[in-house]
Amino acid sequence: MEVKLGFGAIPKPQYVFVSRETDHCWYMLSEDERRIPIYERALTGVITKIEINKKVETKFKVVEKNDLYILADKPYIIRSGSESYFSKSLLLSLDVLNYQQLHNPLTISVSPGDSNVVFCSIYDPVTYQSVGVSWDGHKENNWQAIGQKVSLKINSIQNLNQEPIQISANTMPSEVQTVLIAQTDRYLAQLNWTPEQGREYLQQKYGKRSRLQLTDTEILEFIDYLEGKLTQNCQI
Repeated sequence: MEVKLGFGAIPKPQYVFVSRETDHCWYMLSEDERRIPIYERALTGVITKIEINKKVETKFKVVEKNDLYILADKPYIIRSGSESYFSKSLLLSLDVLNYQQLHNPLTISVSPGDSNVVFCSIYDPVTYQSVGVSWDGHKENNWQAIGQKVSLKINSIQNLNQEPIQISANTMPSEVQTVLIAQTDRYLAQLNWTPEQGREYLQQKYGKRSRLQLTDTEILEFIDYLEGKLTQNCQI
């Protein structure tokens, strides 16, 4: 991005919100909280980060939101409700993409559905091909596990001290577990934990002595815990 010298706007990310309206599906807010419609249906940029189930305080209550960070002509943050169709269709698409695809620019588009529903689709801006996902059986999906897996995959790209984790659409469940366990190996080594320390934690937290006995969701929780410990160590 070109840096403009002199007076100008405060250099902060631009939030983009999802809402099904008559002639648009997302909008921005002005400094006086006035809605500014965005009539374009697509935003193209590089995904840099994602935050899942983020607690956000509104005028009425605390709600959970998903924030997708995209670097385009400026930094954008697409905010949508964690339980919305937009967030769920976004997670399904991101879950399919591998590391190489996530490293390149992608196009995030909005598609109006029935009533107040908005769906998300992702396109390759070079080939114009959309990311194919299946919406069948979405009600039975473990959205927390999918969100954690997507978060781990995307946010690992920005961690220069780690090799990116690649979890593609063709990865079988056993292979996913192998990849996730490999990630815990890296974190445990950085924390200088002994195998016995790891087993003691798993026994106390999950009543299990081996990572091989953990479900994918439990492994992801374990990874989140280890990431938190690493962050604490860096702040000391």
